[in-house]
Amino acid sequence: MTGVILTLNAGSSSIKFALYGAVAAPALEASGMVDAIGPDARLVLKPEGGEKISTALGKTDHVAGVSAILTALEPLLASRPVLGVGHRIVHGGPEIDGPRVLDAALLDHLETLKPLAPLHQPHNLAAVRAARAAFPDAVQVGAFDTAFHRGHPRVHDLFALPRRYYDQGVRRYGFHGLSYDFIAGKMARDYPDLARGKVIVAHLGNGASLCGIENGRSISSTMGFSALEGLCMGTRPGQVDPGVLLYLMKEEGMGYDDLTRLLYKESGMLGLSGISHDMRELLASDVPEAEEAIAYYCARLAREIGAMAAVLGGVDALVFTGGVGENAAPIRARALEGLGFLGLELDPDANAANATVIDAGRVPVLVLPTDEESVIARSTKALIAE
Repeated sequence: MTGVILTLNAGSSSIKFALYGAVAAPALEASGMVDAIGPDARLVLKPEGGEKISTALGKTDHVAGVSAILTALEPLLASRPVLGVGHRIVHGGPEIDGPRVLDAALLDHLETLKPLAPLHQPHNLAAVRAARAAFPDAVQVGAFDTAFHRGHPRVHDLFALPRRYYDQGVRRYGFHGLSYDFIAGKMARDYPDLARGKVIVAHLGNGASLCGIENGRSISSTMGFSALEGLCMGTRPGQVDPGVLLYLMKEEGMGYDDLTRLLYKESGMLGLSGISHDMRELLASDVPEAEEAIAYYCARLAREIGAMAAVLGGVDALVFTGGVGENAAPIRARALEGLGFLGLELDPDANAANATVIDAGRVPVLVLPTDEESVIARSTKALIAE
């Protein structure tokens, strides 16, 4: 098979992309992102083995961002056809348990799921539409963040609400599935004995969650019906008493739009610190509010690691991944300070160096970079070949 595969991972304020040769197993040729979508967007392109090229785009929305990506990649295509475009789709609903070709009927269905992922789904689908227009002959493939979590034991998918709501789709879905899929595959290849056991994976980035995996299968996730639940995140609060929302509705007159803005854009580390959602800025700050936000983040992370160990009935390995998980040694150290009773202890020097193996206790603790784009590319290649 000649040609290339393009992957698009559209978030609320960025679009990650990668270009893969599709002759055999997808081989990375270039990657990058359009960052800070809005008035001051910037495109970063890194050919594999080459230097990064950064270009200011100015005012850019998601459609213009995809167009800028295609223009930047044109010299690298070298007249090769784009055989498939793989897309990260955050929400696939209760039925989709793997990648799918994005035909018109499926896209119509995915549009109905926008209320379940308002921060991500509209942008994911906007990227699909832009790619279909640019490459009408390419196979468009969706790789779904929720798919990895399908098949949970029912007890981990339920809310204690009247049963009719479950049938309407009010259930725990779990997210970050592409990242967990990659880590589960890497564990199976590089650490097969650990992979057959009980593994807790902490995907810590601007969005953050934990997944409990046993023998490569998702058992439970800290994220549930939406990407708001669980751990504290960059701008999302994680766990919050529903009574708080009732209070805000009644006492402050907040409606749907107000609560959506509060929960998705104004809370989490940004809301707690009043400074930034970026963990790097908070770790470098000497402002007391930054320290308080970090302390809360680590306390919630420790609490959820302990809870996930209870769900799994133990822990045979802990894996940190994502931008914060891979790079923020102080966060890893503080989160595990009180978890020695689970066998989770760190080697300070290895942790400070962001080494792959950072444990000093009986339970292995690993730092593994995730690669969602490679999961999307493999899924796309597989469906092209069918």
